[in-house]
Amino acid sequence: MKPRLSILLAALWWGSLTGLGFVVVPMLFIHLPSPAAAGAMAAKLFTAQTWLSVACTMLLLLALNKKEAPALSPPAQAAMKYVVAGLLLAVLVEFGVAPNIVNARASGGDLRFWHSLGSAMYLAQWLAAGWTLWCLSQGAKAAGAET
Repeated sequence: MKPRLSILLAALWWGSLTGLGFVVVPMLFIHLPSPAAAGAMAAKLFTAQTWLSVACTMLLLLALNKKEAPALSPPAQAAMKYVVAGLLLAVLVEFGVAPNIVNARASGGDLRFWHSLGSAMYLAQWLAAGWTLWCLSQGAKAAGAET
């Protein structure tokens, strides 16, 4: 049951990042009347995404933690590194980068730098989630071949 749960959590994490970052937010900027309105709504959605990412990664860490087993499978070991990296990236964007974007907008600071950094970190989190999903699905495929 745990391998299926892990794959489901990784798919939810990666899929939600994909949907928000590559579909929903670009649509906001196309269809809302002003970039300011789109940016404000995007910020709220990215905050919600952060908490979904935190929940998925924490549950993944719990699901992948096998104290009763002698060792984690190689795919699960590989996935753990990316889960932790994705969790850290999500938290850093929310509490480190996002406030600086807001401050840069209000004070005329370097908005381009902070927005670029946040976008790069979001992309890195998306890659971590995707690689986690890949590793876990490869582990499930290998386990299915053994039975």
